[in-house]
Amino acid sequence: MGCCTGRCALIGLCALQLLSALERQIFDFLGFQWAPILGNFLHIIVVILGLFGTIQYRPRYIVVYTVWTALWVTWNVFIICFYLEVGGLSKDTDLMTFNISVHRSWWREHGPGCVRRVLPPSAHGMMDDYTYVSVTGCIVDFQYLEVIHSAVQILLSLVGFVYACYVISIFMEEEDTCRNK
Repeated sequence: MGCCTGRCALIGLCALQLLSALERQIFDFLGFQWAPILGNFLHIIVVILGLFGTIQYRPRYIVVYTVWTALWVTWNVFIICFYLEVGGLSKDTDLMTFNISVHRSWWREHGPGCVRRVLPPSAHGMMDDYTYVSVTGCIVDFQYLEVIHSAVQILLSLVGFVYACYVISIFMEEEDTCRNK
């Protein structure tokens, strides 16, 4: 089998997912957001596994990728709910940093058009607290940028899930044909 439409599409989609996940990983590192960093790392590993399985005709690896895409969609739905503060979640908590630090999304202070001003701390405040940073003039609020990132991940994962199921069925069909000969 050469590079059929579904297989080539899945290879291209995995490459696109890798680029998107690497971009997201960079900005999560800049914001010291450890939960998304861990999730992105696992996602990158599994997408590479799915890419390898697609190139090397290994349906089991693609099955792992398929199961992961369902989990990845769930994680990204949680991220969307977190930043839109759905169901009692608050974007102002330290949940994404595992309550280790007061870091927030990098986009909070560095989004498109944002003007960042550091205000002098009050006598009873800590110097490292982010409450002393004033951000104004943002074209798009940071929570919507995070939601857009997650929505893109969901879209890529859903399309990847469909193509992965298709490629698995083709690989299994070819394997059955080879066994019957």
